[in-house]
Amino acid sequence: MQEFFKQYLQVHGYWVLFIGTFLEGEAILIFAGFLAFQGYLDIYGVILSAFAGSFLGDQFYFHIGRIKGAFLLRLFTSIARKFRKALRLIERYGAFVAFVSRYTYGFRILLPIILGMTRFPSRRFLYLNLLSALSWSVIFSLAGYLFGKGAGLFIEDVERYEPDLLLALGAIIACFWLSHFAAHWWRKRHARARMKRMVALRHAQRMAKTLATEAQSKSEKPESDL
Repeated sequence: MQEFFKQYLQVHGYWVLFIGTFLEGEAILIFAGFLAFQGYLDIYGVILSAFAGSFLGDQFYFHIGRIKGAFLLRLFTSIARKFRKALRLIERYGAFVAFVSRYTYGFRILLPIILGMTRFPSRRFLYLNLLSALSWSVIFSLAGYLFGKGAGLFIEDVERYEPDLLLALGAIIACFWLSHFAAHWWRKRHARARMKRMVALRHAQRMAKTLATEAQSKSEKPESDL
């Protein structure tokens, strides 16, 4: 079974990794790095496949945004909802967004599309995307590889506990995802509470202004009668 798994990965592993990194890919890349440590894949092949998939993916999204950006906004409500937030990120950080878009969870695909809809130069995006794809593929490949290497310091027979280590790695990745969603929920909760306080404060200010106006009009009324 293990030999079959190894042969399967050697034949199909790199193009599956390419497709995964073309779309999102952090999780699949970390797993690929671990499998490279186990000898199922070559770590340089993993980095190269991830680099090609992530680079070509963002180039595709950028030019899709340039050609069909307005159509995508009308077609996908999820893109339209995040559009303003993405624009604020671009306005605030400028060219740096083109480099870090791959590292921003939830905006990985959206930011290149939005950048394509702006006047951001295609050549500058190409250079920044090259650097970003290279750094991203190396960092996350080595994250999985070093996880296996670190496990080897505590476990003598890593192959024997390979399924358990894969489950542990999946649990770690899931914890990172859950922490992101928890942080997002916490921020939204505080934003809603802040909005309620602002609405209540404005309502109180309007009421106070109304009462002050009424009191002033009552105090001026006897003078006018005279």
